[in-house]
Amino acid sequence: METVKEKKTPMQKKATIKISGAEAIIHCLLAEGVDLIYGYPGGAIMPVYDELYKFQDKLTHILTRHEQGATHAAQGYARVSGKVGVAMATSGPGATNLVTGLADAQIDSTPMVCITGQVARHLLGSDAFQETDIIGISTPVTKWNYQVTEASEIPEILAKAFYIAKSGRPGPVLIDITKNAQFDELDFSYEPCKAVRSYNPFPKPKMKDIEAAAKMINEAKKPYIIFGQGIILGEAEEQLKELVEKAGIPAAWTILGLSAMDTAHPLNVGMVGMHGNYGPNVLTNECDLLIAIGMRFDDRVTGNLQTYAKQAKVIHFEIDPAEINKNVRADIGVLGNAKESLELLLPLIKKNSHESWHQEFKNKYQIEFDTVINKDIHPTKEGLTMGEVIEQINIASNHKAVIVTDVGQHQMIACRYAKFKQSKSNITSGGLGTMGFALPAAIGAKMGAMDREVVAIIGDGGYQMTIQELGTIFQNKTPVKIVVLNNEHLGMVRQWQELFFEKRYASTVMTNPDFVKIAEGYDIQAKRVTERKDLAAVVAEMMASKDAFFLEVKVEQEDNVFPMIPTGASVSDIRLK
Repeated sequence: METVKEKKTPMQKKATIKISGAEAIIHCLLAEGVDLIYGYPGGAIMPVYDELYKFQDKLTHILTRHEQGATHAAQGYARVSGKVGVAMATSGPGATNLVTGLADAQIDSTPMVCITGQVARHLLGSDAFQETDIIGISTPVTKWNYQVTEASEIPEILAKAFYIAKSGRPGPVLIDITKNAQFDELDFSYEPCKAVRSYNPFPKPKMKDIEAAAKMINEAKKPYIIFGQGIILGEAEEQLKELVEKAGIPAAWTILGLSAMDTAHPLNVGMVGMHGNYGPNVLTNECDLLIAIGMRFDDRVTGNLQTYAKQAKVIHFEIDPAEINKNVRADIGVLGNAKESLELLLPLIKKNSHESWHQEFKNKYQIEFDTVINKDIHPTKEGLTMGEVIEQINIASNHKAVIVTDVGQHQMIACRYAKFKQSKSNITSGGLGTMGFALPAAIGAKMGAMDREVVAIIGDGGYQMTIQELGTIFQNKTPVKIVVLNNEHLGMVRQWQELFFEKRYASTVMTNPDFVKIAEGYDIQAKRVTERKDLAAVVAEMMASKDAFFLEVKVEQEDNVFPMIPTGASVSDIRLK
């Protein structure tokens, strides 16, 4: 029975209720606006699940088939909705199964709070059943973590967890809660966290840096923008568009920046990076000013740092001070939220067009189109290509679908050829490169955007890493579309073996099961396409379906992804074949 009393403080009276720590966790989640949790129960988290059972009308729990699936689903939900994703697991193996998702969320700046159960406080350090030091294990892959050992800590720590996860450069937080803290009672009240001592997630841009950046942009002859996910996280899409159009600057994206700007925009010149577009990569080493916005100069973007944009001055707009000058030295570092920084910059920018500079991108695009693109999306050879599958999805979705990709050749092809009109439409594992990401992430993405079509593009290798999440789709009737591009190989590794290891295909040939029968076993409508004449009709049928749909497309086994920058090479050394 709950009892209400007044708890006096020097400044105010705060209403409290006497409840268990487990119930307090539920009240904290509700206070933070959480309405969806992904997880898997077990002994050490059972008190929380017992309370969760009582709040089913306010808080939906999605039982995934593996704890890793819970984290990826929470990531997909967060990336599409803009909210904090929440995952929950028990101690020991339940907690350790979260680690891959935590690492993925950490490097890709995804806001997520994971709650794990832990053995009782008096058993800590005794190697009790299903005890593991998840705090020590997760420290390198979380933005913050904390172990709660007393019920009275729960409200303050969870408030802090959500604040840290979603503020500044977002990231994952793990809160480990001992079993005694879940059972014990506390006088509960909740106040959202608004600040943490010595943590400054919202640095204010300095006007002297903004003014210096504007002067440099106005004077540049060949300015070039590369934008990343910081545009999406900072909700700066409109400001980016205004800057590009006003200054007439060609803009390219990292794979996590994809969809921040309409892919059909005439000043959107394509993707940078190892399998990015020819012009955006080569012309990085010909621009006189490189403007990086919300991206971190990852090695897959820069190639050999010793030869990267050495001729250019560099302006870096970034919210995380650790990223400025980390990989590429910036002449001007503008610290702050991308939206706020660009709003301050825009009034100082002069109208320009840079037509001859744009023509260089167009010329390079034509070379790439003739050599690579046309063959990928309009092939003349007999076998189906990954590119033409993506093109049919573009047509059937009218460029409005959320595309969730796994990791491998299909990921690079999808990022190269998927077309988007709306932000938060490209969900992929960027920095960690997690095979198995797409299927559970697509579940979360669909639940975060029920009004949008969500299509998972997956290779036959990565698909089998989390194939059990078909059970989550089946149980929840989640209407995601699943496309497996099956080349019966671990395709990206096989490509490298072909190009750099004299076709020694060591452990990359896949003997696969009947994917259609497996999907049908989960009551998911399923089809297989092996011939070009059937592709468009079946893709259209899949996109028109109101239910979950599985499509396997048998594609060429030795179909490579080009362009390609070999590891350690300069962006200027990008290969077209």
